[in-house]
Amino acid sequence: MAVGPATFPEIMHPIAGFKLGTASAGIKTPGRKDVVLMELCPEATVAGVFTLNAFCAAPVQICKKHLAVSPARYLVVNTGNANAGTGEEGYQDAVATCEAVAELCQIDAASVLPFSTGVIGEKLPVEKLISALPAAREALSESGWAEAAEGIMTTDTRIKGASCQFEYQGQTVSLTGISKGSGMIKPNMATMLGYVATDACVDAELLQTLLREATDCSFNRITVDSDTSTNDSCMLVATGRSGVVVDGVDTELLQRFAQALNELMQDLAHAIVRDGEGATKFVTVQVESAATQDEALKTAFDIAHSPLVKTALFASDPNWGRILAVVGRAGIPDLDLDTLQIYLGDVCIVSNGGRDANYTESAGQAVMDQEEILIRVVLNRGDVVETVWTTDLSQEYVSINADYRS
Repeated sequence: MAVGPATFPEIMHPIAGFKLGTASAGIKTPGRKDVVLMELCPEATVAGVFTLNAFCAAPVQICKKHLAVSPARYLVVNTGNANAGTGEEGYQDAVATCEAVAELCQIDAASVLPFSTGVIGEKLPVEKLISALPAAREALSESGWAEAAEGIMTTDTRIKGASCQFEYQGQTVSLTGISKGSGMIKPNMATMLGYVATDACVDAELLQTLLREATDCSFNRITVDSDTSTNDSCMLVATGRSGVVVDGVDTELLQRFAQALNELMQDLAHAIVRDGEGATKFVTVQVESAATQDEALKTAFDIAHSPLVKTALFASDPNWGRILAVVGRAGIPDLDLDTLQIYLGDVCIVSNGGRDANYTESAGQAVMDQEEILIRVVLNRGDVVETVWTTDLSQEYVSINADYRS
């Protein structure tokens, strides 16, 4: 189940200097595509953001270590097993994966970044993973995005991708990316897994800054179930092959690039919410006129995480009192109940401390019957606006996660 039509682009612009190859290792399901190898040109720069979960998976630990000491040349991803909560044995399995890629591709093992996603706490069948690497390498292609998007899926029902180009002074800059994620989604850095590449030339320090800023307005603004994974990783690669140099000197170009990156990553983040486990609604929660970013985000996430609000959304029940109650418990200091408003779409449901005088049940029902819903809270305390995207909570979500390991 997913909300709205599939959004994977018909055209995924190839990124010169970045190749992807996908293969099947049978890590969890025989015959399923579950290993992806990505090859970066030697001059590429790489940035990454990772989960803040204290139980971060072995591949996350190694990614951060390798990024600090060596230019990345290959990324290797497996699904079906998270290699998290596996202790020293899991760490060595991730090391062995890097060493196998290094031997196959004749590079240093520190130039390999590993990624895993799937069941937590189970041993990685590293022999199966390694046996699929030659096929993944053979499949390497600059047009391999769709196959790779399939190869990184777990409980996803759709492949997720985004791609764009913009012109600047007669030159074309391309950005293309894929992501995966459906459950255990409340990122605290990025998404479950995300990979974005561009043919612009961007130095590593600026690339890292741009990725963090894009993450904060995209993947760090979504939630399906308020759970942060042990394996969250999002990578941004700049190959430089277009010849367009993005730096702080040409501020107009920097702004254009940042805008394109932010919009692309929001598209990838929205695709995750639309494919949330058991989701039947795509919900935008917008808090306006807040005094601070913290109070705006906390209020928005409190609404997005409320089981009572989420189940009302699933039932298409305009039980507006549930939203009112969440705003009241959000901990906003000196909150003036008489000046705030709450809306479902364009329908005002709360004003002057209670139900809006013009509100009707039929108007609220018309909004709740929609597949895409906007909840707006106007605090009238300042000029800060923050937006969070979420889903409803359905019986199917419970079934998917109750049966996840079976």
